[in-house]
Parts: sequence; C-alpha cells; structure tokens
Amino acid sequence: MSLYAVIGGTGLCHLEALTNVRQVSVDTPYGAPSSPLTYGQLGTQSWVFLARHGDPHHIPPHAINYRANLWALREAGVAGVIAAAASGGIRSDMAPAVLAIPDQIIDYTWGREHTLYADGTPPVEHTDFSFPYHAGLRSGLLQAGQRAGLDLIDGGVYGCTQGPRLETVAEIRRMERDGCDLVGMTGMPEASLARELGLPYASCAIVANWAAGKEDGEISMEEIMAHLKTGMARFVSLLQHFGGPA
Repeated sequence: MSLYAVIGGTGLCHLEALTNVRQVSVDTPYGAPSSPLTYGQLGTQSWVFLARHGDPHHIPPHAINYRANLWALREAGVAGVIAAAASGGIRSDMAPAVLAIPDQIIDYTWGREHTLYADGTPPVEHTDFSFPYHAGLRSGLLQAGQRAGLDLIDGGVYGCTQGPRLETVAEIRRMERDGCDLVGMTGMPEASLARELGLPYASCAIVANWAAGKEDGEISMEEIMAHLKTGMARFVSLLQHFGGPA
C-alpha cells in the first residue's frame, strides 16, 4: 500500500483521525522540519502527517523551513503530497468553509529559501512548472470528494502572499486583476520544491474568510478559526475517502 503525506496548515496542527500512530523526529541537510513526522492509518490509506506551522502553531509563513519539510517527506518514501491550505476567498463562489482544488499558482512572496539549487550544488536545473499541481492527485481528490458527498470546486488560481499580515483591499484588487481566485501564504515555495524533488503534489484550499474588501468590516481571527473548524472537518472526510491518484 502506498504511503501519502498530508501537510497541515492553520487549523490542522495534528490529524486526530489517524489510527495506529507512531511519531518520528528527523533531520535533513536543510535542518529540522517544522514538526516530527506522524505516521498512521486513515481510510484505506497509510499516511504521514507534517504540521507546517509546528504543533502547536508557532512558525509564521515566511519562516517555515519548506526545504526541510519536503526533503523529509521525500526521504519518508511518500508517493505523493496533499497540502491543506487555509485561504481567503476572492472569487464569488470561494465562500468561507468551501473546499477547492486549485490548478494554478501566482507567487507574490520574496526572500524565502525557494530552491534546492541556491548554492549551485547540485548543478542548477530549470524545473518545468507550467502546471504546478499533479493532475492525477487532483483528480484523485475530486473523486474522493464525490465519494464523500462533498461539493468541491474544481480549479482556481491560488495567489501566495508573504504574510503573516493579511492583505490590503488594494492588494486583493490587484490579485483579482491578475486572475487570482484564492489567497494564501504557504503555497509557495512548497509546491515548487515538491516539483524539484520529484514529489507529486496537490493542494486542497480550505476557505477561511472572504479576502479583504469582499465584505464589509475587518477580518477577525475568531471568524477565520470558526470557518476553518468546519472546513477542516470536511478536509479530513476528503482524506478518509481518498483512494490514490486517478
């Protein structure tokens, strides 16, 4: 049976539904990952879970050791990576607690350690990133959603911002003009590092709030966490019905 990885974000620091759990602390050439690797069973699959922000949640998006995280999962021998991504909704159907399986990314981040080739070792490769998410994993997630009775949105452009602050209304307007449907802070360089490492990677965006300017008033953490509680429960159900790539 193949082993798949889950990277949990805000609202998912541990995967309580796992059974037969064991935890392993690892190190990598890039330092320690954000958390120990937690192995277990969920649904018909074996999984390894990694908390992107640590457990408890304490690592801000720009300070995550993305290289160590993806390297550790590659060394664990996973067949693919499914990333939970707490997101803000920009497009009109990307409402709070909705789950979407994005198919494109625009990267607005800066200063992050974003490649394995930073020091020229190994020799630089210009990795194709035309389609940042693995088609088979995306299809597998969409099929799992059908089995779980979840109404997933198929596709969408995820815009990755620096964080940890939320965006201004003007920034969201610019992102909307650029074609973004969702906004988050952790999708890059996670996705591109997975590609450099040859790891199939797909993301499930869990919409936590309307992006700035999409509704009246300010965005509160209480609002975000309430929507994430609902959305993450749906995400766990999605994992329970996942049967591999399609």
